[in-house]
Amino acid sequence: MRPLSNFVIRHSKLSLFGFISLILLSLIGGVQVFGNLSGGGYGDPGSESAKVSKILVEDFKQNEPEVVLIADMGRSVDDQQSVENAKLITTALEAVDGVQTVTSYYSLGSPASLRSTDGLATYFFVELDPEVSMPTMGMTIQDEFTGNKYGATIYVAGLAAVNGEVNHIIEQDLVKAETIALPLVMLLMIFVFGSVVAAGLPLFIAILTILGSFFFIWLSTFFTETSTFSVNLVTGLGLGLGIDYALLMVNRYREERQRKQDVAKAVEITLLTAGRTVFFSGLTVALVMVALNFFPQTFLKSFALAGLVAVSLAVAAALIALPAMMHLIGDKIDRWPLFKHRPAKDVGFWSKLAMFVMKRPIPIIVVSVLALGSLAALGANAKLGLIDDRILPPDNRVVIATDQIRERFEGREGSPVEIMVKNATDDQITSFAQAVSKEDHISRVQTPLGIFSEGTLIPQTGAMFSSYESGTWTRIAVVADIEPRSPDGEALTLSLRDQPNTFSEYLVGGSGASYTDSLLGITNNLPWAVLWIVGATLLLLFLFTGSLLLPIKAVLLNFLSLFATLGFLVWVFMNGNLKWLLGDFATTGTIDSSSLVLVAVIAFGLSMDYELFLLSRIKEQHDAGLDTKSSVALGLQRSGRIITTAALVLAFSFAAFASSGVSIMKMLGLGIAFAVLLDATVIRALLVPALMTLFGKANWYAPKWMLWIQKKIGLEH
Repeated sequence: MRPLSNFVIRHSKLSLFGFISLILLSLIGGVQVFGNLSGGGYGDPGSESAKVSKILVEDFKQNEPEVVLIADMGRSVDDQQSVENAKLITTALEAVDGVQTVTSYYSLGSPASLRSTDGLATYFFVELDPEVSMPTMGMTIQDEFTGNKYGATIYVAGLAAVNGEVNHIIEQDLVKAETIALPLVMLLMIFVFGSVVAAGLPLFIAILTILGSFFFIWLSTFFTETSTFSVNLVTGLGLGLGIDYALLMVNRYREERQRKQDVAKAVEITLLTAGRTVFFSGLTVALVMVALNFFPQTFLKSFALAGLVAVSLAVAAALIALPAMMHLIGDKIDRWPLFKHRPAKDVGFWSKLAMFVMKRPIPIIVVSVLALGSLAALGANAKLGLIDDRILPPDNRVVIATDQIRERFEGREGSPVEIMVKNATDDQITSFAQAVSKEDHISRVQTPLGIFSEGTLIPQTGAMFSSYESGTWTRIAVVADIEPRSPDGEALTLSLRDQPNTFSEYLVGGSGASYTDSLLGITNNLPWAVLWIVGATLLLLFLFTGSLLLPIKAVLLNFLSLFATLGFLVWVFMNGNLKWLLGDFATTGTIDSSSLVLVAVIAFGLSMDYELFLLSRIKEQHDAGLDTKSSVALGLQRSGRIITTAALVLAFSFAAFASSGVSIMKMLGLGIAFAVLLDATVIRALLVPALMTLFGKANWYAPKWMLWIQKKIGLEH
């Protein structure tokens, strides 16, 4: 850290204006990020269902229709007027630039399965040109066809429509969230620092972080599918961490100036102390975010990248641009005061709280653990699921359209179970289809031989059956009357995969199978992600503290806080509580597993921020010769206000996302806000002082060989 401090002090203008110039230059690409983002990425690209999708595209030239229209004719779908209206709808759809093919009840031979139970509505399936933007096309078709058009009431659903609506809402929510968060954060900074300039510095660092992050997210869109939600993450993390790190640095700089250090020396000490903490904190958060790469979904990998980018830029801005600016402005950091800034005291609220806790550690530990355990118990009955159209508000037009499919049609025609079999004979197909068609919830089984219903073959020909054989592969479509992306859909997929058969190769895919494989991708890889997080955190905390016990204590407390947060989220989003506060959202009886993993990883990483903020000041006092109790009391006194402010900044930054119309953004915002506030209060203010009191001198123990490693690496304090 010393070489960096020497460079920044000697070349302050180059460090500051060079950094700003690079950020401004990056905006050439960064401002284009929104048009390249994806609303998908929830599937496992290496799974069995992904292989089936690939076979459908490459061998059968078939995609799952990106857009599904339901046309309510207001009369029998077989009425001549309905037929004429259907021709108008088809012609209008085919005229839309970017639409590749349109099929419907009428073009597929009028099968009863494509007609609603009341006989008044029917399906239109739209496949899009692969070169067009699916979300944009979804919005275009939504706007042009939704409502009373062409003699029918038309509802537009499907993946493209969902993605289009999500992207549109996310862009609006981003502006709304920042409109809420920025004024609150600015007021908080002014309250903490007392002057406009000092308060503006952390906000300036946050803005640099966010703007620079957009460039790297934009770059990633050229190499991999990048989730539209990654923009929200870099905004929340950039604002929160950028301000947190700057807050720590500015606070330490002002402390050193109050001790009569000259400006250059104050900057140097700030970088060697607070700067070291920022570096380790950022490195810890970054390595924790890497854990998201253990999961196969590009949705989660996008967040791993977004987290790495935001954290790295926040650290870089706090260690390069901010010290350079402080060196240049010197005592002008206190210009435009709004009220008198009170110098830090060694005795105050936080030291008194620490002494109160350390006099009665066992009762504090018991009560705190019971409270956190009660919160964690709320998640005991959690059922993991994945998102579908119902992440949108219940009154959204896509949700209303998809509800038409759920309520008025016996089977989910737009998302059947797709089974691929190799080198199949007619006898094998017949035997298999007869058995499957007799199972519960199966509306029909469609094969090259015809439709099987309740064990009976109904021979049919026509367009519907023209694409069920291709080379060595035979396609069998199973239409069920259950929601494919649900626990019932998962059970059906697993049942079909276990179905006895004599095929040489047998693969089960489709929407329900993709849902199942995504869940398996998360649960199967979760142990590796946890192992990485625990190992990386223990190593970094040891290198930071030189203690064997403190890193173990930190990890265990973080998991306790994390389980309490996850229990709270299950209570809210699976059980449907707090709608009066968060606004209406759909409850499906499950909680989105990808979002839960995301909240857990981000919250764990951010919690380590406050652990490092606190331990750095405690260890500093201990290294100066104070005993454990005095070190804890003085360390908490000097960091408690900063930790609380930092937690509030992050809470404001992410809580603003709880106002989103997309339920997984509500979960991300509420979950992280709750986690950081819980961590900064119950964990850091109560449990850390209580446990460190009990551990006494053991807090600072480490085997000589571990200390030798720390010294050799050059990371001892």
